[in-house]
Amino acid sequence: MRMRKKAIHVLAPLLVLLTLAGCSTTGVSLRSDGSPGPEKCSDKALEVMRILRMRVGDTADAHLDANQIDASPVIVYDGPIESVMTDSLGTLDPGTRLYGQAWTAGFQVIVRYYEAHPLDGDKVPICAVARLGRGQMRKRPESMPGSAMLEHGSVLVFVVDSFR
Repeated sequence: MRMRKKAIHVLAPLLVLLTLAGCSTTGVSLRSDGSPGPEKCSDKALEVMRILRMRVGDTADAHLDANQIDASPVIVYDGPIESVMTDSLGTLDPGTRLYGQAWTAGFQVIVRYYEAHPLDGDKVPICAVARLGRGQMRKRPESMPGSAMLEHGSVLVFVVDSFR
C-alpha cells in the first residue's frame, strides 16, 4: 500500500504534464518548439472584419505592449497581451486596443489578436497578428524562459483570415 501511494505521488504530476503537452491555455495546439499551431478565425470575426472594412493583408502600426509604450528593449511574457494601435485599420481609429495572446517558446515571439476595443465602442472579434520584417520579432539571447526580450516595442498589425 505504501509503495502504491508513492507511485501515485510520482505519477500524478507526470500525468498532468502529459495532458498539457501539445495544448495551450487558449486551446490552440502547440508545435514541438512551443509556438502555436494553425487556428481558424471564427465566422463572427470574419463577418465583423468585413463590416469594419478590414481586408486580409491590411496593416497598421501599433505599440506591442500597452504597459511598455516607450520602453526599449521590451519584455513580452507568455499569455494575454494588450497592444495599442497608432494608425487606423479599416474603420478602427488610432488608440484602439488589441487583445490577444503571446507565445515566446519558439525562436521568435508570436502574437495573435482576437479582439479589438475601439475608443468609442464595444470589443469586437478580429483576427490579426503582430509582425516585423528582418527577424525583429526574434528573442534576444538573454531572454528568460516564459518571456522574450525584443529590441523594439513597435510592430505592424496584419489582418489575417486564419492563423498559420
